[in-house]
Amino acid sequence: MLITMFKTKPTSRFIYLSLTLLLLLALFTSILASDPITTENGDEEDSEGIEELLALDDEVEQEEQQGGISGSSSSSSSSSSMRSSEAEVVSKAQRIVLELNGDNTKRVIDKNEFVMVLGYAPWCPRSAELMPQFAEAANLLKELESPLLMTKLDADRYPKAASLLEIKGFPTLLLFINGTSQSYTGGFSAEDIVIWTKKKIGVPVIRINSVTEAEEVVKKYHTFVIGFFEKFEGHDYEEFLKAAAADNELQFFEVSNIEVANVLFPQIKATNKFVGIVKSEPERYTAYEETTFEAEKLLQFLSYNKFPLVTKLTEINSASVYSSPIKLQVIAFAEDDEFDKIRQPLQDVARKFKSKILFIYIDITDENLAKPFLTMYGLEESKNTILIAFDSTFSSKFLLDSDLSPSNIEDFCSGLLHGTLAPYFKSQPIPDNENATILSVVGKTFDDLVLNGPKNVLLEVFTPWCSNCETTTKQVEKLAKHFKGSDLIFARFDASANEHPKLQVDDYPTLLFYRAGDKSNPIKLSTKSSLKDLAGSINKNLKARDRVTKDEL
Repeated sequence: MLITMFKTKPTSRFIYLSLTLLLLLALFTSILASDPITTENGDEEDSEGIEELLALDDEVEQEEQQGGISGSSSSSSSSSSMRSSEAEVVSKAQRIVLELNGDNTKRVIDKNEFVMVLGYAPWCPRSAELMPQFAEAANLLKELESPLLMTKLDADRYPKAASLLEIKGFPTLLLFINGTSQSYTGGFSAEDIVIWTKKKIGVPVIRINSVTEAEEVVKKYHTFVIGFFEKFEGHDYEEFLKAAAADNELQFFEVSNIEVANVLFPQIKATNKFVGIVKSEPERYTAYEETTFEAEKLLQFLSYNKFPLVTKLTEINSASVYSSPIKLQVIAFAEDDEFDKIRQPLQDVARKFKSKILFIYIDITDENLAKPFLTMYGLEESKNTILIAFDSTFSSKFLLDSDLSPSNIEDFCSGLLHGTLAPYFKSQPIPDNENATILSVVGKTFDDLVLNGPKNVLLEVFTPWCSNCETTTKQVEKLAKHFKGSDLIFARFDASANEHPKLQVDDYPTLLFYRAGDKSNPIKLSTKSSLKDLAGSINKNLKARDRVTKDEL
């Protein structure tokens, strides 16, 4: 499946999430676009242009190294120098990425063994977010002397070239090997792109032979996998290689010297084989403890242990987080300063539920990430720290409604793990229904007003965004006046802001007739019926109830 964000130019700013998936959010949000480099001549001129620019960059670097920087060392000049250096790095990285167009696209793909293509549109914010990551990846790959050619195509400007490459949305990442494409399935940081592409063009595992090399790995990689084998052969080693080739996110390293291995993963016990994952966080080292080495089990181990104790959700890592096999998630919403107050206790609790519950932090001020979740709880306007949980196996959600003390957080997580928490159903505040012809029912009053009351109830279930609901509402208002004084209560339920476990409706509007004495089996009335037919259906059900009552007497 292609990694794409928009099929056509977006026509709406808001897209609602589905709880069942937890949540396919946009993969990126910030805006930063690179200047295109147009090339109208053949492949030789394309390559020569790039080489000339890179050679110029190298000359500038050499001059700076030889001459040094003279003058004031004040903080302001130092800051200016740093900004200038960062800008030069970005500029250089973007020049490494070859700009494809309508004339050179096919030639570049056909005449290069390995080509990575970013299909983008200038108006697409997701493309703008990916662009600097892609450029940085190109710079890193050049430093590694990778044979991969990194390219980008303005698919909006060159639709024929985009069609040739089968780019149907923005952004799209494709890897071409000898002219044959395969979809990108990795993460979206520069490091993710580098790891994925290196594996796909034949380097799934990097061998480390010295302590110096190992020390460089520790400095460079945030997360990585180490495999220690006395000999690079046999069943266990082959399974390690299979896992490395199948994984799309982590860099694998192999070592045969125990001294070198202990630089990467300290205190490895004397053994002839070992696999572990290393992360840049408090819970830094996790060892694979199974006695049998099978690729599938290794991949499962990595999937359950690759995240920090508490992962901060971003647009860049959201796809990876949402694809986690861990079905239980605890999510904290807070402003950064407020989250610092609960970071340590949350990490302490997370350590006790490691690989069983995925702990996530979302900046509550980030509307793109936080609001879709909070809306599902009816808490979208909240500014306070909130702790919620999901069980994606049963599509259940939970809310910690007590203070966020360490003991309360631990009890909440324990209840989630053992299935003893009461599910959370959102509800508006209890309304004042005094003198109302049609009662407003919310999640908190559904039991009392609908299920447990002695009278018949006709319930209209609606949402504010439902285009057909207004017509039904007008009919219900007329019916309420017609049946005033009868043994029938008319009520309305806003399903966008309220929930109840015994009301499962996914089609709006919906009319439900709850007969007194049999509230567990509501009768669904047609919302397409005329006012006369609806009145007839109501009378029929009221008389049916009267007959039952007389028979009981």
